[in-house]
Amino acid sequence: MIVSTTENVAGHRVTQTLGLVRGNTIRARHIGRDIKALGRNIVGGEISEYTKLLAEAREQALDRMVAEATDLGANAITGTRFATSMVTSGGAELLAFGTAVIVEPELS
Repeated sequence: MIVSTTENVAGHRVTQTLGLVRGNTIRARHIGRDIKALGRNIVGGEISEYTKLLAEAREQALDRMVAEATDLGANAITGTRFATSMVTSGGAELLAFGTAVIVEPELS
């Protein structure tokens, strides 16, 4: 599956647009990670516990979006974007969305 943030895929032409696809996940903070993060807030530096949490959430949302596109018969997703929103005081949603398409290589 080709996943692109652009509306086109270099070297390919879109032959069919199948529609919007999305994948999301909602993640809550973990008390153990919060304690470690509090320490980072005091001494400074990257809060790696939250970096890892968000990276896992992005991958899960992306995997779910790709699965939805695959179910539609797509071989590419264009215009991919990510969005986040706070759901509760300790939890956030991460959403990946784009357009499922069928692409073919361009003939030279």
